[in-house]
Amino acid sequence: MRPIFEWHLANRTVQLGRHTLLMGVVNVTPDSFSDGGAHFDCDRAVEYGLQLLREGADILDVGGESTRPGVPVRVAGEETAGDSSKTAAAVSEKEELERVIPVISRLKQQEPKAVISVDTYKAGVARAAVGAGAEIVNDVSGFRWDSQMPKTLATLKCGAVLMHMRGRPEEWRSLPRISDMVTLVKRELRDRADLAQMAGVKRERLVLDPGFGFGKNLEDNYPLLRHFEEFHQLRYPLLVGISRKSFIGHALARDGKDAAIGDRLYGTLAGEVTAILKGAHIIRTHDVRACADAMRIADLMAS
Repeated sequence: MRPIFEWHLANRTVQLGRHTLLMGVVNVTPDSFSDGGAHFDCDRAVEYGLQLLREGADILDVGGESTRPGVPVRVAGEETAGDSSKTAAAVSEKEELERVIPVISRLKQQEPKAVISVDTYKAGVARAAVGAGAEIVNDVSGFRWDSQMPKTLATLKCGAVLMHMRGRPEEWRSLPRISDMVTLVKRELRDRADLAQMAGVKRERLVLDPGFGFGKNLEDNYPLLRHFEEFHQLRYPLLVGISRKSFIGHALARDGKDAAIGDRLYGTLAGEVTAILKGAHIIRTHDVRACADAMRIADLMAS
């Protein structure tokens, strides 16, 4: 049986563990790996978010910057250092705000009870998003790419997802293999959660995500899922995001060619069910309707 937690968000407390919660992905980007910018327009993004709620999403995760492999990111304090071509290509805070804030505001206007998460590593975006109605900040960098993020989260008193990532997207293809990825991720998640609490983020506001695909080579992801129950040793609620990822496509390869993104649904569902049976509290997914159906059966086995 999964451990039970009370997750303290900005305006409410959510119980985790009685049943799995679904976090539906709303990408407000022109270059998302999963949907190719299908919801880049504000109107389409809002309508898509409302559709995901109807399909069974408990949380909507609104993001305005792609972190797919190879994409440069804009780390706070590096705008004038390093490779200027990389920082120029990254999404600025202003641009990210223009993408996500109108979507969050309109979703809250149309569905005031909706739980909104903002997918960002920028403290300024997190602050504005919570002001617009978001109750969770989902930071793929583990609060490392903006030194102000931990203190900002402590001040905002919102829910937060701390994800594990090795390196940056533009570095992933050159990262060395790790012999024991499970032990590494557990240790680094624990260290980063401890640092967040030292900065004032309360433990009951944190959810941890082992970061499938983020800085892990294809073969590194399978042991993370196989031994996922070990992450309960950290004594935090756990989020899993494996939807449509490359290691799913690799496992589904035919004739030496990995499955295309559009052909990864059934493999994604198998991985998500596995994660639920091993104790995941939240599943972040692009395919809410299908995952909601699979989750209903998995939850009967996990409870």
